[in-house]
Amino acid sequence: MAWLPAVKVILPYLTQIVAAAIPAFTKKTDKTGADDITRNQISELQDAVTHNAESLKILATQLQQVINDIDSGSAKIEKETQVVKRLAILAIGLSIIAIIFVLSSWVH
Repeated sequence: MAWLPAVKVILPYLTQIVAAAIPAFTKKTDKTGADDITRNQISELQDAVTHNAESLKILATQLQQVINDIDSGSAKIEKETQVVKRLAILAIGLSIIAIIFVLSSWVH
């Protein structure tokens, strides 16, 4: 379940990445302009790759932030768990002492 926040961050950018990866190619109208069409397609591909690289950089930065947040959250939870364990051990110890006092006063 730790990956769920990462997926929520990634989803809005996934559409942009897919849209950038599938450029809208110019349709061929005749064979005389094939070189121009090829140049246009190459230009569109270069633009798509550039946009895709920028989107991936943004996504990687956000993913790194999510991972850092998860790490800090897990460290905080680990500390809190240790505190709860200590309190539970203290409560058990006090309960045992209370039982001993009750039994000793009951016997006397």
